[in-house]
Amino acid sequence: MGLKAMLADQSELTIVASAPTVPELLATGSELDLVILDLRLADGSSPKTNVEQLRAVGVEALVFTSAEDPYLVRLAAKAGVLGVLRKSEPTATVIAAITAAANGEQVVTTEWAAAIDGDPGLQDVGLSPRQRDVLALYASGEKAARVASLTGLAPHTVNDYLGRIRAKYAEAGRPARTKTDLYKRAVEDGWLPIPTRDQPK
Repeated sequence: MGLKAMLADQSELTIVASAPTVPELLATGSELDLVILDLRLADGSSPKTNVEQLRAVGVEALVFTSAEDPYLVRLAAKAGVLGVLRKSEPTATVIAAITAAANGEQVVTTEWAAAIDGDPGLQDVGLSPRQRDVLALYASGEKAARVASLTGLAPHTVNDYLGRIRAKYAEAGRPARTKTDLYKRAVEDGWLPIPTRDQPK
């Protein structure tokens, strides 16, 4: 409703359809130039999945969000959205961003850049994709043996990776001596989602 109100006086921008999920939106059969996508939808779907579904049918997306979860913002940004726009932005900024995105232009914002590059206030530790996988699994609560089973790595390799990961964080001035520390680092870097109240950490 807020978005419709913002665009009410914009003759070149028309909301042709809305839906609680991407599949339901696509099922309307509406001709879409751009989808304005929230990060949290009714079906609990991943932003990455939603963006991929839209791009598969030739439709680009602009994320319009409160941006409270850097993990979800990063998923959407890396899936290839045209930009990430905060709902708190002034109406004029929102209209300009939607207009640009509808014309296929990239909408470069601080949130979008930070999601792509990581939090500029946190020094990148340069983890490899495999190390990130191990970190995410281990920090989310799995034991090293279970991580080995899930990744197909040998247990000693997992332990070696964990040692290297801890060393990299220590070198970056972000020590991660305990499993809880590793969890915090993984959340900070967007490799794990921020916990909700029903998922305490």
